[in-house]
Amino acid sequence: MPDFIIETSYHLPVYRRRPYSAETMEQACIFALGDEGWGDAREAVDDSGETYVSGISQGKTVYDSPELAIPDAFREAVERKAELFDELVALLREPAQPMGLSERDFRNWLPRAMAILAKADAIHAGDAASP
Repeated sequence: MPDFIIETSYHLPVYRRRPYSAETMEQACIFALGDEGWGDAREAVDDSGETYVSGISQGKTVYDSPELAIPDAFREAVERKAELFDELVALLREPAQPMGLSERDFRNWLPRAMAILAKADAIHAGDAASP
């Protein structure tokens, strides 16, 4: 019977609460994200994320063999959702064909699809000010 080394992980949220003087709420958020001081941080243990498999290798010690691919069912859900998001965006990017839609329905659908794609692009680029 083979041995496997299974590495599991979970995300532990760490937070801080500080006042920021700014012209707008958005500017205060930018200041907070740029603030590198974490000396007063607290752990939110009750809000820790799911446990997921973050590494697999076959053998009795960690470095006996190369890492194996993690089956999707054991990977982090947020990572799988992000990949699905990318796949859905790619699908929406395909040339839209009004198959089965009236021209009027298609004209109503297209601006909404374009707005969602703009939002997806901003999220994918890591833009904090996404629409």
